[in-house]
Amino acid sequence: MYPKSLENLIENFKMLPGVGAKTAERYALLMLEKNETEIQEFAQNLIDCKTKIKTCEICGNIAEEEHCSICEDSTRNTKIICVVQSAKDIIAMEKTREFRGVYHVLNGVISPRKGILPEDLTISKLIDRLDQGVEEVIIATNLTLEGETTALYLAKLLEDRNIYTTRIAHGLPMGGHLDYADELTLIKALEGRKSMKND
Repeated sequence: MYPKSLENLIENFKMLPGVGAKTAERYALLMLEKNETEIQEFAQNLIDCKTKIKTCEICGNIAEEEHCSICEDSTRNTKIICVVQSAKDIIAMEKTREFRGVYHVLNGVISPRKGILPEDLTISKLIDRLDQGVEEVIIATNLTLEGETTALYLAKLLEDRNIYTTRIAHGLPMGGHLDYADELTLIKALEGRKSMKND
């Protein structure tokens, strides 16, 4: 129906989450209306994202330098670490403008069903960071079965340390994902965090 190059572009857009055949077709046809400069800029931005973006050596957030802007920010409270599943969760938390601590990205959650074990995550890096005067760890994994499993595993791991361990609480429904939550919901979840220690 379409020339091969346009068909290929449609297929590329279909790779994006939530983009079906009709939307991909609309995006591809829209690209034909752009001038060459706009297309080159679009293509270069895609290449730059792939070649320039790396992982922050401290927290695992996305960055263009060795350390992300949050880890470089001297006004952040390094005594409080918020543990999240992925870098996109940091963006969601930052939109609240409430949390002034730092982060740690696990790069996933424990899921034996999918073959993801604790050693596949960045848990050992988190443990190394705790010796730098950390007073509280907020576990902000998604409220799913895997997220809860990971939260309980981390809580057990931190049990013998003199570190206050909390879990984001109300405001997020079971099965909810952090990056889809609005700012007010996340503020309430932070305010309602509870201790992970068994009393």
